[in-house]
Amino acid sequence: MSDLRIAQPVHNTKLADWQHVHNTVIPTHVLSLDDVRDRAGRNHLEVAYLGNELVGCSTVRPPASGTGAATVIARVLAPHRGCGFGTELYERGLRLARELGAQTIETVVLSSNEDGLRFAENRGFVETERYLLPGDTIPWIDLRQPS
Repeated sequence: MSDLRIAQPVHNTKLADWQHVHNTVIPTHVLSLDDVRDRAGRNHLEVAYLGNELVGCSTVRPPASGTGAATVIARVLAPHRGCGFGTELYERGLRLARELGAQTIETVVLSSNEDGLRFAENRGFVETERYLLPGDTIPWIDLRQPS
């Protein structure tokens, strides 16, 4: 375990920190603070700090109705990659997804995020779909861990 301090972003400051990590790692899909608030109402969000320094964020989308599949996403700012923080965030999200009843774990990565794609593949995820959202030019990749 690292010295990460992990918190749910319930106030504007922490919601803005989650937003900053998301928008830095996913610059093609910039979210407003209202978008983040909406996501916080549907999903379990966390932000991670090393001391007072923002390191990353995570999202757990609860199991989808009828599928048993939850989505776990861990994002780490570039200067903090390779230190185990992504693994720590991912494992926390994985535990929560299982507690919520997930039978299958999925994730999604922007195809230009080579570090994120390698991270997912190193954890056994395999690509299930590649697609463009309306107006996007860089594909998203849905991945799933084999059962």
